Amino acid sequence: MSSFNRKDPYAVYLFTCFLSQLFFTFIFTVNLLYHVQVVKLDPLQLVLVGTILELTVFLFEIPTGVLADLKSRKLSLVIGYFLIGFGFMMEGIFPLFAAVIFSQIAWGIGYTFTSGAQQAWIADEIGEERASLAFIRGAKFGKLGQIIAIPLSILTGYFMIHLPIIIGGICMLGLAIYLLFFMEEKNFKPLRAGERISAWNSMKGNMKKIVVYSKASFLMRMLLLIALFIGLYSEGFDRLWMTHFIDVSALASLSNEKLVLFMGGLQFIVVILSFSALHFMNRSTIHLNLRHIYVALFIGSSLIVASLIGFAFSAFVVSLLVFYVLIEVTRQVMYPLEDIWLNKIIPDASTRATFFSVKGQVDAIGQIGGGPIIGVIASRFAVKTAIFASACFVMPVLFLYTVVLKKDKA
Repeated sequence: MSSFNRKDPYAVYLFTCFLSQLFFTFIFTVNLLYHVQVVKLDPLQLVLVGTILELTVFLFEIPTGVLADLKSRKLSLVIGYFLIGFGFMMEGIFPLFAAVIFSQIAWGIGYTFTSGAQQAWIADEIGEERASLAFIRGAKFGKLGQIIAIPLSILTGYFMIHLPIIIGGICMLGLAIYLLFFMEEKNFKPLRAGERISAWNSMKGNMKKIVVYSKASFLMRMLLLIALFIGLYSEGFDRLWMTHFIDVSALASLSNEKLVLFMGGLQFIVVILSFSALHFMNRSTIHLNLRHIYVALFIGSSLIVASLIGFAFSAFVVSLLVFYVLIEVTRQVMYPLEDIWLNKIIPDASTRATFFSVKGQVDAIGQIGGGPIIGVIASRFAVKTAIFASACFVMPVLFLYTVVLKKDKA
């Protein structure tokens, strides 16, 4: 049991994975409902909230990553979780649009402080080989945290809808304090002046490689173009689905307490079904064959398009619930398949992390560009029109996958 000493890096990493997902899910189970029912954000405001978050992450990702490499991974994580916790605590205390915006900016900056720093820290402390096992176990601990958090959030939010947000924010502050005292950083070696220049030159060199390879690789161009369209549609749907669900169904007449029960239960169903679907996929051999991955992604994208249209024009609770669950579970299954596809076509292992970052940035650009458009459509016409527009944004992906499949056959 010595490996689970209070300050053992492996134990601290697993505990952090569990607690961070527990607190995040505790907050997010009611967060969107709080925006819609208590803060009374209109469709455009809802989408702008998400756009500001994405823009913040986009702008701060590199500067905060540099701090983690130059100063301290521990310092980066403590600052990150403190900002996230303080932001959500303020949002829960003050039911105002300005407080929500402040929370998204604090969350965005805090996220960039934690992004990558946690993985880099554990790899430094226990070695890359043992860290691979830690990543897998950490993901499982995180999923366990999510499953536990949803019922707890429902019970707490039933009495006061904003209470899980305040408590979750305070707990995030507590996580920052926990790391301050129990996280040890013995093997971190900050980059020296010469190494900083070398690292910067290496990053520029990797970016040049990516540009050159993307021009030469048809599959890479298709993958990045698909990531852009996925970003264009996703932000609008993620922010507006609950407003549409409540407005067009009989749920509009329910009290906030009953809405917490219903929406929390819906999130729990999605988590359980997603976990089951991913478990089934992990036991299959789909990851061994690129063509099988293309077919699965084409089918998944078709299902998302059809479900978005169905969700936009449904007015019954059962059909809305089915379409929403189909969309969310399909997305959860598609994420790892997209990562496997990208991983298989990267020519140089030394640029792997940069390629994944570029894909993430392309998706973020799509969200930053598509979100406000969807928000304006929702404000000027109707939310269902905006969700239908989201389906239209993702439709080109079907054509792109068809092209990829024809190219693969040839």
